[in-house]
Amino acid sequence: MKHWIVLLTGWLLLGCAAVGPAPPLQTEAVFADALFAPAARPHDGRDLFAATPAMQRYIAEQIEPQVRRKGAQRALLEALYTEGELRLEYDAARTRTAAEAFDARRGNCLSLVLMTAAFAREMGLMVRLQEVLGAPVLEHNGVLTFVVGHVNLALGDGARHGRTGMTEQPWLIVDFLPGQDLARQQRRAIDDRRVAAMFMNNRAAEELAQGRVHEAYWWLRGAHAQDPGFANLYNTLGVVYRHHGAPDRAEQALQLAQALDPGNEHVAGNLAGLRQSARAEAHHRLAVDAATRGDLSLARQHLQQAATATSDAALRSRYAAKLRSLKSGTAASVLQ
Repeated sequence: MKHWIVLLTGWLLLGCAAVGPAPPLQTEAVFADALFAPAARPHDGRDLFAATPAMQRYIAEQIEPQVRRKGAQRALLEALYTEGELRLEYDAARTRTAAEAFDARRGNCLSLVLMTAAFAREMGLMVRLQEVLGAPVLEHNGVLTFVVGHVNLALGDGARHGRTGMTEQPWLIVDFLPGQDLARQQRRAIDDRRVAAMFMNNRAAEELAQGRVHEAYWWLRGAHAQDPGFANLYNTLGVVYRHHGAPDRAEQALQLAQALDPGNEHVAGNLAGLRQSARAEAHHRLAVDAATRGDLSLARQHLQQAATATSDAALRSRYAAKLRSLKSGTAASVLQ
């Protein structure tokens, strides 16, 4: 099924609140490059906003002829999302750069923000990138559910705002998430480096959903190089370490995420899940030791405690299978 883009716009006066400086924490120590195979290519984010020759031609042929009659902002948005020939589709499966979204004629919320910003900058418009505060956005990608940030942008007339200042004239807010009340939205301005870190964090989550743990790690390395104060990257890093069988590293990364964003319930949930799994695995090891000694009754007790300790469905299934094997009087499966 195709999902067409729903575009929300509104003219608002904006203040100048922005992301504050990150706490002076030691963030480099949470990375362990030696645990992962080298990346196939560097992830530096330099092309996120790049406008290709095809995009420049689209401006000249489809947008600029409408600017005098509609104004630059409206001419841009209508050519991209309403009256133009692009017919963009919403696609949550992959986060694309501006050029990739234009070529594919599809993208998720962040991809469409990147593409719109790239066009606007090429046209000389002022662009303000914004993080929308409040309830996070959930994106489902088959295997996993990821919590992602909600980003939109504001477009200002470059010439006019150059004379009168950023807050004295209304900006056109552009949002791609349906159901938003733009007048009541709480937003804060973010810079290109924060947006690049968000992009790379998304790509890491997408790689992880495909089972490519090593690639996911290197996307997060790139996110850290862009913005070491971005808490969500350490949350994703914790999940990467957990999938890679490094629970101590996972807890270190999640603790850093919590220090940077103390009220984030999703980080707290990941930490709790990690600690539950650690308790469960401790009981599992005790069950293996007991089975090795031939004490099947004690092994059964520890397996039952392991199954109770974890909320991980895969681990529960694993422990349940071993319990069934013990009921038949064999310890072989427990030792595996």
